Amino acid sequence: MKENVSSRQRRLAALLKSTSGTIRIDDAMKALELDREHASKLLAGWHKQGALRRVAHGLYVPIQPSSLGQTQVLENPWVLVPELYEPGYIGGWSALEYWELTEQLFRSICVLTHKRTAKGEANHQGVDFYIKYIPEKKLFGTKSVWHGRVKVQISDPYKTILDIIDDLNLGAGLQHTTDCLSEFVKMFDKQSDLDLLLEYAIKINNGALFKKLGFLAEQLEFNQLFIDECHKHLTKGYAYLDKNAKKNSLITKWNLWVPEENGK
Repeated sequence: MKENVSSRQRRLAALLKSTSGTIRIDDAMKALELDREHASKLLAGWHKQGALRRVAHGLYVPIQPSSLGQTQVLENPWVLVPELYEPGYIGGWSALEYWELTEQLFRSICVLTHKRTAKGEANHQGVDFYIKYIPEKKLFGTKSVWHGRVKVQISDPYKTILDIIDDLNLGAGLQHTTDCLSEFVKMFDKQSDLDLLLEYAIKINNGALFKKLGFLAEQLEFNQLFIDECHKHLTKGYAYLDKNAKKNSLITKWNLWVPEENGK
Protein backbone atom coordinates (compact mmCIF):
# COMPACT_ATOMS: atom_id res chain seq x y z
CA MET A 1 0.00 0.00 0.00
CA LYS A 2 1.26 3.46 -0.91
CA GLU A 3 2.39 5.67 1.94
CA ASN A 4 0.40 8.91 2.17
CA VAL A 5 2.02 12.35 2.31
CA SER A 6 1.46 12.98 6.02
CA SER A 7 2.99 9.62 6.89
CA ARG A 8 6.07 10.40 4.80
CA GLN A 9 6.38 13.78 6.48
CA ARG A 10 6.16 12.23 9.94
CA ARG A 11 8.87 9.71 9.07
CA LEU A 12 11.12 12.40 7.66
CA ALA A 13 10.57 14.57 10.74
CA ALA A 14 11.45 11.62 13.00
CA LEU A 15 14.63 11.00 11.02
CA LEU A 16 15.72 14.63 11.12
CA LYS A 17 15.06 14.80 14.85
CA SER A 18 17.31 11.81 15.48
CA THR A 19 20.22 13.01 13.33
CA SER A 20 22.67 15.89 13.63
CA GLY A 21 22.88 17.64 10.27
CA THR A 22 23.98 14.73 8.10
CA ILE A 23 22.12 11.50 7.34
CA ARG A 24 23.39 8.06 6.36
CA ILE A 25 21.53 4.86 5.57
CA ASP A 26 22.38 3.48 9.01
CA ASP A 27 20.71 6.53 10.58
CA ALA A 28 17.49 5.83 8.70
CA MET A 29 17.63 2.13 9.58
CA LYS A 30 17.95 2.92 13.29
CA ALA A 31 15.51 5.84 13.51
CA LEU A 32 12.78 4.28 11.38
CA GLU A 33 13.44 0.60 12.14
CA LEU A 34 14.00 -0.35 8.50
CA ASP A 35 16.20 -2.85 6.73
CA ARG A 36 19.08 -1.48 4.63
CA GLU A 37 17.34 -1.85 1.26
CA HIS A 38 14.20 -0.06 2.37
CA ALA A 39 16.17 2.69 4.10
CA SER A 40 18.33 3.24 1.03
CA LYS A 41 15.29 3.52 -1.24
CA LEU A 42 13.57 5.88 1.17
CA LEU A 43 16.53 8.28 1.27
CA ALA A 44 16.88 8.13 -2.50
CA GLY A 45 13.17 8.94 -2.81
CA TRP A 46 13.43 11.95 -0.51
CA HIS A 47 16.44 13.11 -2.50
CA LYS A 48 14.43 12.87 -5.73
CA GLN A 49 11.53 14.75 -4.13
CA GLY A 50 13.86 17.55 -2.98
CA ALA A 51 13.54 16.96 0.76
CA LEU A 52 17.15 15.78 1.06
CA ARG A 53 20.27 16.43 -0.95
CA ARG A 54 22.95 13.83 -1.60
CA VAL A 55 26.42 15.27 -0.88
CA ALA A 56 28.42 12.05 -1.23
CA HIS A 57 27.74 8.36 -1.77
CA GLY A 58 25.26 7.34 0.93
CA LEU A 59 25.46 10.73 2.66
CA TYR A 60 22.57 13.23 2.67
CA VAL A 61 21.72 16.56 4.25
CA PRO A 62 18.26 18.04 4.83
CA ILE A 63 17.11 20.92 2.66
CA GLN A 64 15.59 23.74 4.65
CA PRO A 65 12.72 25.68 3.06
CA SER A 66 14.90 28.81 2.96
CA SER A 67 17.54 26.91 1.01
CA LEU A 68 15.34 25.74 -1.82
CA GLY A 69 16.89 26.69 -5.12
CA GLN A 70 20.24 27.43 -3.48
CA THR A 71 23.43 25.43 -3.85
CA GLN A 72 24.38 25.48 -0.16
CA VAL A 73 21.87 23.95 2.24
CA LEU A 74 23.98 23.47 5.37
CA GLU A 75 24.25 26.27 7.90
CA ASN A 76 27.77 25.15 8.76
CA PRO A 77 29.65 22.98 6.23
CA TRP A 78 32.14 22.03 8.95
CA VAL A 79 29.78 19.21 9.93
CA LEU A 80 30.75 17.42 6.71
CA VAL A 81 34.41 17.13 7.75
CA PRO A 82 34.06 14.20 10.20
CA GLU A 83 31.70 12.47 7.77
CA LEU A 84 33.91 12.80 4.69
CA TYR A 85 37.47 13.19 5.94
CA GLU A 86 37.88 11.30 9.20
CA PRO A 87 40.51 10.77 10.53
CA GLY A 88 41.39 14.40 10.10
CA TYR A 89 40.82 17.92 11.30
CA ILE A 90 40.17 21.47 10.20
CA GLY A 91 43.45 23.37 10.10
CA GLY A 92 45.55 25.85 8.16
CA TRP A 93 43.86 29.13 7.30
CA SER A 94 40.50 27.92 8.66
CA ALA A 95 42.03 27.30 12.08
CA LEU A 96 43.86 30.64 11.92
CA GLU A 97 40.48 32.32 11.46
CA TYR A 98 38.92 30.31 14.30
CA TRP A 99 41.68 31.16 16.79
CA GLU A 100 41.72 34.81 15.63
CA LEU A 101 45.36 34.64 14.53
CA THR A 102 44.44 36.43 11.30
CA GLU A 103 41.96 39.08 10.22
CA GLN A 104 41.80 37.71 6.69
CA LEU A 105 38.70 35.83 5.60
CA PHE A 106 39.09 32.78 3.39
CA ARG A 107 36.53 31.39 0.99
CA SER A 108 37.48 27.73 1.32
CA ILE A 109 37.75 25.35 4.26
CA CYS A 110 41.16 23.79 4.91
CA VAL A 111 41.18 20.14 6.01
CA LEU A 112 44.14 17.91 6.91
CA THR A 113 43.35 14.21 6.78
CA HIS A 114 44.92 10.78 6.91
CA LYS A 115 42.28 9.50 4.50
CA ARG A 116 44.32 8.46 1.47
CA THR A 117 41.52 8.91 -1.06
CA ALA A 118 41.17 12.60 -0.26
CA LYS A 119 43.50 15.35 -1.48
CA GLY A 120 43.42 18.54 -3.50
CA GLU A 121 40.36 20.71 -4.02
CA ALA A 122 36.78 19.62 -3.52
CA ASN A 123 33.36 21.24 -3.44
CA HIS A 124 30.48 20.22 -1.17
CA GLN A 125 27.20 22.09 -0.98
CA GLY A 126 28.64 25.01 -2.90
CA VAL A 127 31.52 25.38 -0.45
CA ASP A 128 35.13 24.90 -1.53
CA PHE A 129 37.38 22.63 0.49
CA TYR A 130 41.16 22.28 0.30
CA ILE A 131 42.25 18.81 1.38
CA LYS A 132 45.79 17.84 2.36
CA TYR A 133 46.88 14.29 3.15
CA ILE A 134 49.08 13.95 6.25
CA PRO A 135 50.75 10.94 7.91
CA GLU A 136 49.10 9.41 10.96
CA LYS A 137 51.78 10.73 13.33
CA LYS A 138 50.56 14.27 12.66
CA LEU A 139 47.02 13.55 13.86
CA PHE A 140 47.46 15.24 17.23
CA GLY A 141 47.16 18.67 18.76
CA THR A 142 43.46 19.11 18.09
CA LYS A 143 40.46 20.43 19.98
CA SER A 144 36.84 19.36 19.71
CA VAL A 145 34.26 21.96 18.74
CA TRP A 146 30.56 21.22 18.60
CA HIS A 147 28.19 22.31 15.88
CA GLY A 148 24.82 21.17 17.09
CA ARG A 149 25.35 17.50 17.85
CA VAL A 150 28.31 17.13 15.50
CA LYS A 151 31.79 17.06 17.03
CA VAL A 152 34.43 18.49 14.71
CA GLN A 153 38.18 18.38 15.28
CA ILE A 154 40.25 21.53 14.71
CA SER A 155 43.97 22.03 15.23
CA ASP A 156 44.78 23.97 18.38
CA PRO A 157 46.80 27.23 18.04
CA TYR A 158 50.15 25.49 18.56
CA LYS A 159 49.57 22.77 15.98
CA THR A 160 48.07 25.30 13.59
CA ILE A 161 51.23 27.41 13.68
CA LEU A 162 53.49 24.41 13.09
CA ASP A 163 51.32 23.16 10.24
CA ILE A 164 51.49 26.47 8.38
CA ILE A 165 55.26 26.77 8.89
CA ASP A 166 55.71 23.21 7.70
CA ASP A 167 53.61 23.94 4.60
CA LEU A 168 53.33 27.64 3.73
CA ASN A 169 50.40 26.91 1.41
CA LEU A 170 48.30 26.16 4.49
CA GLY A 171 49.14 29.60 5.83
CA ALA A 172 48.45 31.42 2.56
CA GLY A 173 52.11 32.16 1.87
CA LEU A 174 55.25 33.22 3.71
CA GLN A 175 54.26 36.78 4.58
CA HIS A 176 50.87 35.81 5.99
CA THR A 177 52.40 32.88 7.87
CA THR A 178 54.98 35.23 9.42
CA ASP A 179 52.26 37.69 10.39
CA CYS A 180 50.26 34.89 12.04
CA LEU A 181 53.33 33.69 13.95
CA SER A 182 53.86 37.25 15.17
CA GLU A 183 50.24 37.39 16.31
CA PHE A 184 50.61 33.99 17.98
CA VAL A 185 53.51 35.10 20.17
CA LYS A 186 51.51 38.17 21.25
CA MET A 187 48.59 36.01 22.33
CA PHE A 188 50.56 33.05 23.67
CA ASP A 189 53.66 34.63 25.19
CA LYS A 190 54.07 32.56 28.35
CA GLN A 191 57.00 30.20 28.70
CA SER A 192 54.53 27.32 29.01
CA ASP A 193 53.11 28.24 25.59
CA LEU A 194 56.54 28.21 23.97
CA ASP A 195 57.35 24.95 25.75
CA LEU A 196 54.24 23.35 24.28
CA LEU A 197 55.04 24.68 20.81
CA LEU A 198 58.50 23.14 21.12
CA GLU A 199 57.06 19.87 22.44
CA TYR A 200 54.76 19.63 19.41
CA ALA A 201 57.65 20.35 17.04
CA ILE A 202 59.73 17.59 18.64
CA LYS A 203 56.81 15.19 18.27
CA ILE A 204 56.49 16.02 14.56
CA ASN A 205 60.22 15.25 14.27
CA ASN A 206 60.91 17.13 11.05
CA GLY A 207 64.36 18.67 10.69
CA ALA A 208 63.21 21.23 8.12
CA LEU A 209 60.48 22.41 10.49
CA PHE A 210 63.02 23.33 13.19
CA LYS A 211 65.14 25.23 10.66
CA LYS A 212 62.16 27.29 9.55
CA LEU A 213 60.68 27.72 13.02
CA GLY A 214 64.02 28.74 14.53
CA PHE A 215 64.77 31.24 11.79
CA LEU A 216 61.34 32.87 11.97
CA ALA A 217 61.42 32.91 15.78
CA GLU A 218 64.76 34.71 15.65
CA GLN A 219 63.43 37.22 13.10
CA LEU A 220 60.47 37.95 15.36
CA GLU A 221 62.64 38.15 18.48
CA PHE A 222 61.14 35.25 20.36
CA ASN A 223 62.47 34.25 23.77
CA GLN A 224 66.17 33.43 23.29
CA LEU A 225 65.83 30.13 25.16
CA PHE A 226 63.24 29.00 22.62
CA ILE A 227 65.48 29.99 19.70
CA ASP A 228 68.39 28.10 21.26
CA GLU A 229 66.25 24.99 21.71
CA CYS A 230 65.25 25.09 18.06
CA HIS A 231 68.92 25.32 17.10
CA LYS A 232 69.72 22.25 19.19
CA HIS A 233 67.35 20.20 17.04
CA LEU A 234 68.89 21.15 13.69
CA THR A 235 69.68 18.32 11.30
CA LYS A 236 72.23 18.11 8.51
CA GLY A 237 71.36 19.23 5.04
CA TYR A 238 69.58 22.33 3.82
CA ALA A 239 65.93 23.25 3.57
CA TYR A 240 63.98 26.03 1.86
CA LEU A 241 61.88 28.46 3.83
CA ASP A 242 59.75 29.10 0.74
CA LYS A 243 60.07 26.59 -2.09
CA ASN A 244 58.32 29.00 -4.45
CA ALA A 245 60.86 31.81 -4.03
CA LYS A 246 63.09 32.30 -7.08
CA LYS A 247 66.04 34.06 -5.41
CA ASN A 248 67.33 32.72 -2.10
CA SER A 249 70.17 33.35 0.30
CA LEU A 250 71.70 30.65 2.51
CA ILE A 251 71.50 31.33 6.24
CA THR A 252 74.20 28.95 7.46
CA LYS A 253 73.20 29.28 11.12
CA TRP A 254 69.92 27.58 10.28
CA ASN A 255 70.96 25.52 7.22
CA LEU A 256 68.15 27.32 5.49
CA TRP A 257 67.65 28.91 2.08
CA VAL A 258 65.45 31.97 2.54
CA PRO A 259 64.12 34.50 0.01
CA GLU A 260 66.68 37.27 -0.42
CA GLU A 261 64.39 39.94 1.01
CA ASN A 262 64.01 37.87 4.21
CA GLY A 263 67.69 37.00 4.58
CA LYS A 264 68.99 40.52 5.01
